[in-house]
Amino acid sequence: MEDIDTRLVGRFGADAEGWLAGVPALAARLASQWGFELGELFDSGASSVVLRCTWSDGTPSVLKLSPDGALLTKQIEMLRVFAPTGRVPGVLAADANSGAMVLEEILPGTVAEDLPSDSLPGRWGELLTALHAMAPPKDWPWTLRGRFEESFDRIGKRLTEPAISARIGEDAWQRAIERCESLLSTQDRIVLLHGDLHLGNVLDGGATRGLVAIDPKACVGDPCFDAVDYVVAGAGHEGVEARCRLVADACGLDGDRLYAWGRVVAPMFAIAHLSYGGPAQALDELLALAS
Repeated sequence: MEDIDTRLVGRFGADAEGWLAGVPALAARLASQWGFELGELFDSGASSVVLRCTWSDGTPSVLKLSPDGALLTKQIEMLRVFAPTGRVPGVLAADANSGAMVLEEILPGTVAEDLPSDSLPGRWGELLTALHAMAPPKDWPWTLRGRFEESFDRIGKRLTEPAISARIGEDAWQRAIERCESLLSTQDRIVLLHGDLHLGNVLDGGATRGLVAIDPKACVGDPCFDAVDYVVAGAGHEGVEARCRLVADACGLDGDRLYAWGRVVAPMFAIAHLSYGGPAQALDELLALAS
């Protein structure tokens, strides 16, 4: 739990420690209220604690708890929007006031980055086809432009850190902003995007169900955006340009626009590499892509 404590305090501040201390009692209360069997700690991100559980009918499930009830409410809404596709986990129960929801567990659940690479582009294309077929709800408040405004503001504050400023300058960051604006202003097809479709947010749902996306940040915008993280993750492997051609063909996307989006997010990926480590070859390719 120490690692979870560090991540939650980093996200929410010192108050997260008190919230985390109350997690066992909260989980036990919800298990009694909703009638599920509580299991072991499963996984946790920067904003939540996740525990395995078994729903009353035997369905393998996960209990997701967060100190940010508003964030959880948004996640529930986004999951329910995509629910008809079968390509997101089903919501079995939710209580935003308690910062809690129970989701079906996706099985076998192998993350996309660990799946056979030769089959992944085609399966990604099937996933995007299903997700992007959902019509955006009327007056959906979240857009790709807003997503990037938040990202550029939040991540851009890190440019002053010595380890990052030594490799990524304000000029590279400004180029990314200008490239982004150019792409946003020329969107000719708008779909409901997952909005955070990286390789760690896509799980294997088995032969019948296909790939399943978790943790959506649903927004409306260019369909290429839901393939760009997968493409840029090719840095240090077969290369971004080669993966872009493969993914664009498999997903029926404009390869030039997809590559252009890759140049937008490349400095963000480079910052992640500088922060958390990664192959030097990948970092060099990302920096070249951002130039």
